[in-house]
Amino acid sequence: MKGGVFYGKGIRELKDEEPDLYTLAESLSNVCYDGQVLDYKTQKLIAIGIEASKSDARAIKQQMISTMQELGATKEEIMDVLRVVLITSGMPAFNKAVKILNSI
Repeated sequence: MKGGVFYGKGIRELKDEEPDLYTLAESLSNVCYDGQVLDYKTQKLIAIGIEASKSDARAIKQQMISTMQELGATKEEIMDVLRVVLITSGMPAFNKAVKILNSI
């Protein structure tokens, strides 16, 4: 998340229902995605790897799409991330993420 864009439905609903919690979530996201050492695109590629390792199809797809659309990440860059997922999280997580990448 950057610039007030949250993909999780629960967080978006907090904006009106629990504004203090929403502000906290937004602040935390801005601190985590600060780009001070690693640039924002690299941080988002790391997020793709984390979601892929958890095999969360919805989150994988959302992270991939937002990183490609907002930051110009290529399928080749994402595939490099998925190679790390293969070696660290195994074939099932890798296969699921590759299938999602190829569907985009």
